[in-house]
Amino acid sequence: MAALRSTKGLVALVTGGASGLGKGTAEVLAKAGARVAILDLPQSKGADIAKEIGGIFTPASVTNEDEIKAAFAKVQSEYGRLDALVNCAGIAYAFKLYSVQKKKHVEFDKIRQTMDVNVLGTFNVIRHGVALMGEHEKDANGQRGVVINTASVAAFDGQTGQVFNVKIFLISISFQSAYSASKGAIVGMTLPLARDFAGDGIRFNTIAPGLMDTPLLSSLPDKVKTFLAQLIPNPSRLGHPHEYGALVQHIIENQYLNGETIRFDGALRMPA
Repeated sequence: MAALRSTKGLVALVTGGASGLGKGTAEVLAKAGARVAILDLPQSKGADIAKEIGGIFTPASVTNEDEIKAAFAKVQSEYGRLDALVNCAGIAYAFKLYSVQKKKHVEFDKIRQTMDVNVLGTFNVIRHGVALMGEHEKDANGQRGVVINTASVAAFDGQTGQVFNVKIFLISISFQSAYSASKGAIVGMTLPLARDFAGDGIRFNTIAPGLMDTPLLSSLPDKVKTFLAQLIPNPSRLGHPHEYGALVQHIIENQYLNGETIRFDGALRMPA
């Protein structure tokens, strides 16, 4: 009977690790004994979080080739290897492509930036991550490492991007067409990447979270958070970043999980 792989002693890099899902994941992995590198923007609180968990901070934008290359070079210099890569970095805007009433297009830069960060940034980080994973030998199960990407239920339940009223705005802020398309791309790349790197012993999985208690939502008034919680069948509350991190830890440890996208949403199905 195959045993779960222990997280203790493994090296993990978490993008977007200075806040939200990334921070929760970094804290969970560090508590489990992993050596954690936090990758986030230079102006973020990444250095403080890294100090708190006994890890390192690798400042970089996921869309910047040179910065990402330098970040992984630092991981190699400090830890000598990489066993797990967790992509939590991402952005979201609320908009429709065109307003018929106002006869106005959304700025194309917002669409481009959404795709650049959420899709191209993920690819950019992955290609450097697997290169570092490939530097060390396979373990007894023929494995070198695992990449865990972050999609969203928006990949399946994309909402309107128009701001009609307060309630719809608060829900739709992360569920409009460009954001949904970017997260659909994350889902779409999962199985092909798992197959591409199967022979190299590198697994790929994706988590698609629903309404999580990240800084974006935690700053909302209590009555709004209560309204959002009521959309979630069971448990009727926002998800916690540490719960997300616990799922990341399990994916790292369970080497039979590969090529899969896991919805993490309390059975939430977003209305139109």
